[in-house]
Amino acid sequence: MQGARFAFGPFVLDPGAGTLLRNDDPVAVGHRGLKLLAALVARPGEILGKAELMDAAWPGTAVEEGNLTVQIAQLRKLLGSAADGREWISTVPRVGYRFTGVIEHLDGAMRMTLPLPGKPSIAVLPFVNVSSDPEQESFADGLTEDLTTDLSRNAGLFVIARNSAFAYKGKAMDVRGI
Repeated sequence: MQGARFAFGPFVLDPGAGTLLRNDDPVAVGHRGLKLLAALVARPGEILGKAELMDAAWPGTAVEEGNLTVQIAQLRKLLGSAADGREWISTVPRVGYRFTGVIEHLDGAMRMTLPLPGKPSIAVLPFVNVSSDPEQESFADGLTEDLTTDLSRNAGLFVIARNSAFAYKGKAMDVRGI
């Protein structure tokens, strides 16, 4: 699915670039939300189990099911209702979730070049795990993701996507070059 892009309603989802656009404007959605939406949109109409969705958003990590519920609720709020008034994501009680919209695959379509923003830009570079505990790596990544998401909610800032910033993870580079 690398390079695959999906259009539905006024939205274009590019999982590879980590972006969701509404009418060509970026939508501030977190990394986990993007992962969940990508999993749902890749298989429209199919019921995806809670365990499968949790693996998509939190691979190799044990998290409570409530985290999935919170992320789905945030996605529903960001997406709003479809043109026919239905939600884009429906709940299948005690089983999982289903994407109910009609998807158009944009695999071969040219990517639109986004204009440069007319406001201050910021990139949250990945935090480095300086502890000797390798399990703290996910904490450092989560902190980076949360900070990126929180900053993106500030209308006065243009925040570089999480996937773009994580391209520099583990690389010693001069900040001016980044």
